[in-house]
Amino acid sequence: MDIRKIKKLIELLEESNLTEIEIVEGEESVRLIRAGQPVAAPVAAPVALIEQPAAAVPVAAAVTPPADDGEEPIPEGELVLAPMVGTFYGASSPEAQPFVSMGQTVGVGDTLCIIEAMKMFNQIEADISGTIVAILAESGQPVEYDQPLFVIR
Repeated sequence: MDIRKIKKLIELLEESNLTEIEIVEGEESVRLIRAGQPVAAPVAAPVALIEQPAAAVPVAAAVTPPADDGEEPIPEGELVLAPMVGTFYGASSPEAQPFVSMGQTVGVGDTLCIIEAMKMFNQIEADISGTIVAILAESGQPVEYDQPLFVIR
């Protein structure tokens, strides 16, 4: 795919109110996503594995007050947020062991989960070391951008 075409697509994305655009030409494709999402480079295969570091933000209070809808409070620690909208998977396949479990110690760069977005499987990695104190998403369920996935302390 010609770099001039890609630059023109970027300009169109910036000038419009679109948040995402994907173009496929033969075996090559390019997907551009606005709002801090990673820009996918042209890929030859229809399915690719992209490693995406997860963002961690501190939880302000020791325990978040319970919500009116009966949800359990989120424990104190660093939140790992979903960097994109997609489907959360805690393991590489339904028969495989989960990437992480409660009480497990993880290091920077350890795979926590996979989020599938538009047939792209994105590994979410820990950007801090610590112990998994909460897993806030269920395998096979959709997740939203900035949705808390894990708490690491």
